[in-house]
Amino acid sequence: MEDLERLFGDHGRGVLGTIKADGRPQLSTIDFCYDAESRIVRLSTVDGSAKVTNVRRDPRASLYVGTRDLSSYAVGEGTVELTPVSAAVDDATVEELIDVYRRIQGEHPDWDDYRAAMVRDRRLVLRLHVDRWYGLIR
Repeated sequence: MEDLERLFGDHGRGVLGTIKADGRPQLSTIDFCYDAESRIVRLSTVDGSAKVTNVRRDPRASLYVGTRDLSSYAVGEGTVELTPVSAAVDDATVEELIDVYRRIQGEHPDWDDYRAAMVRDRRLVLRLHVDRWYGLIR
């Protein structure tokens, strides 16, 4: 399990799978940050996106991460929790969005502009609580 979890690193890019209303998977390529101690994947997303709509109906999700050569991969499965949609430049959701951004990208050149954009875009944080791993390490 630790080898699988190690593929997630502290941040990366992967494919998030959620469940559509008809039961088929909906896949989204995402950038994320991961905290191994809490086993929580976090990412920034927009209210009204397919993934948000899906997890509001069914909170189960999976995140696939592969190596560059695709010889090894890990999938973390669990349930999703959503923060409230950002409503003010100084609310808790915007603060968490800033933390997610920093962990994935580093510093932003204009945090005031970033804060305003998070509210304007109706962004929120999706948190995947990983409770099961599977994959292949070569």
